[in-house]
Amino acid sequence: MSLTGNWSYPTAIKFGASRIAELADACRDAGITNPLLVTDRGLADLPVTGQTLDIMEAAGLGRAIFADVDPNPNEQNLSAGVVAYKAGGHDGVVAFGGGSGLDLGKMVAFMSGQTRPVWDFEDIGDWWTRADANAIAPIVAVPTTAGTGSEVGRASVITNSETAEKKIIFHPKVLPSVVICDPELTVGMPPAITAGTGLDAFAHCVEAFSSPHYHPMSQGIAVEGMRLVIANLPKAYQDGSDLTARANMMSAAAMGATAFQKGLGAIHALSHPLGAMYHTHHGTTNAVCMPAVLQLNRPAIRERFDAVASYLGIAGGFDGFCTFVDEFNASLGIPKRMSDLGVSSPDIDRLIEGALKDPSCGGNPVELTRQNVGQLFEDVL
Repeated sequence: MSLTGNWSYPTAIKFGASRIAELADACRDAGITNPLLVTDRGLADLPVTGQTLDIMEAAGLGRAIFADVDPNPNEQNLSAGVVAYKAGGHDGVVAFGGGSGLDLGKMVAFMSGQTRPVWDFEDIGDWWTRADANAIAPIVAVPTTAGTGSEVGRASVITNSETAEKKIIFHPKVLPSVVICDPELTVGMPPAITAGTGLDAFAHCVEAFSSPHYHPMSQGIAVEGMRLVIANLPKAYQDGSDLTARANMMSAAAMGATAFQKGLGAIHALSHPLGAMYHTHHGTTNAVCMPAVLQLNRPAIRERFDAVASYLGIAGGFDGFCTFVDEFNASLGIPKRMSDLGVSSPDIDRLIEGALKDPSCGGNPVELTRQNVGQLFEDVL
């Protein structure tokens, strides 16, 4: 193991119930006077969004909104968002919502001043240095789900609609300047979305903990993130108004995205092409893929899960953890196979190619090959 690493940790976070009231202050702290709120279509007309726009308007920040955002945001959504940003003379973005709204909002702020196509900034090598860092607009992030943790991330996942591939677009300045984590904003999530997004946070923590890269800070955060999900997701699933559970899940989501600076792995390598090609919910897809990936990685991760299972409240070490994951998924209404999510007659060869090209492969503790990835897809499909 090489004891070297390039580390960057999160930004200013205003955490707590009712802190959405501080949105105007957050915008001022970020230097934003004319923000564009970017969210997804499903949130656009909900009361929580209207109340947020009211806060902006009352503070003299206007109530401009862009919501032409798909569940798996793509370059067409991005182009339309940049047009709206420029047309409104905006000087910053309030990225609002779940992963789709947050990711697209961050990219609108990023691409508003760039001259190259977005694919030129994919998370490959030092491609991020191609961007004009001075042209990236400031971002305030406001999550309304507890899953992706995109609010504390330096990248966004954008689907190439022409090739049906998910691409990770990275730049350090895509990290929002200020984050408002208000668990009251998540109370309206239905149980299925609560489960899917919560298991996305869990997958981030599991994969970060499993990654072979050296990053002890991320390692510790991943363990505590897993514990918070295990203790609180069932409560939030059963009673969406449980603010303590909602707050702990919001913490776990941010922790997962912080921890995976250490790396992701095969769960996400499989999930990205599945979502891009068949439009499945990302967190739910991660949950379906997790059991098979744990078994693939068993030789490399068994001892580390043996060491922490009891802290997580799980008996039986790694084997007990695997049994727990199966039971946890079932208790939250997660199907066992992708066919139950509507994936029929899948193009296995194309899925394998997409998985092996995904940058998440680099964080898997067992080297991914065409053979073992093919077997993983057979197991989850």
